[in-house]
Amino acid sequence: MKKAIVSGANGFIGSAVVRELVKHGYNVYALVRNINRVQKLVNNHIHIIEFSLDNIAEIKNEVPIDDYDAFYHFAWSGSAGVDRADTRLQLMNAQWSVECLELAKVLGCKKFIGAGSIMEHETIAASYAQGNKPGLGYIYGAGKVVAHMMCMSAAVKNNIKLIWPKITNAYGPGESSPRLINSTIRKCIEGESPIFTSGTQNYDFVYIDDVARAFRLIAENGKPFHHYLIGSSHAKALRTFLEEMQEAIAPDLEFKFGDMPFSGIDLPLEAFNCSNTELDTGFKATVSFSEGCKRTMDWWKKEEIKDATV
Repeated sequence: MKKAIVSGANGFIGSAVVRELVKHGYNVYALVRNINRVQKLVNNHIHIIEFSLDNIAEIKNEVPIDDYDAFYHFAWSGSAGVDRADTRLQLMNAQWSVECLELAKVLGCKKFIGAGSIMEHETIAASYAQGNKPGLGYIYGAGKVVAHMMCMSAAVKNNIKLIWPKITNAYGPGESSPRLINSTIRKCIEGESPIFTSGTQNYDFVYIDDVARAFRLIAENGKPFHHYLIGSSHAKALRTFLEEMQEAIAPDLEFKFGDMPFSGIDLPLEAFNCSNTELDTGFKATVSFSEGCKRTMDWWKKEEIKDATV
């Protein structure tokens, strides 16, 4: 049987990847922060281990040394909210990523699969644009850049194959953060017209089931020391995405776009090119943005019914 270790296994992306791996015949050691919040991971092929980023070495006593196909590293503290701007925490995330890579080698993993972000490209562009004044959100992106580079060098030193997938913007059922897709859908459910900027910046979204499949295929087929973008292959202006969402889930509700231009880094459409991912791994997104929004809205409606009955 194929075997994998997944850190951050009860998070939005981590739990989806665990389900994808089990579906395809993997035995998974799921490392979670809180063992009391893992109902969605219950399965005969999943071994749940409580895990803390600030005490990574202790996992050596919990997970047996074996011949693992891959170590997927999703555990990242401060991936949303105000903690994205915590410089100390984001630098610690980079250090913890290296320590997880070293642990992967000790446990017998063939590959270490990171969880990068399109924000890495934005952060580098923001850092080297003359006169630019980047916002605090780029501190999170900087943590990802540092983790990527340090893990690459550490992988060479530890003789383990590293592959670095980079997510554009994952969305879908199971995520409850106040990010754009969720906040917009919840306003639509309440009958409130959402308000946006002009939405001229290039963007991409990819549905969670596609993201999980991409991580599996990248680990199985990707080339060592390569990075692979996980996206829809249909990047475009953010406003176009939002207009597709309006048509799919709230055709009778007005979406209001303001005149304020986007002030961050607007990556060119070429930066969202997923052709290398498709060529090397066979991954191609299958869930359209409209369909993904409908599924996510259905999930939110069910969640609100649950909350109302508690």
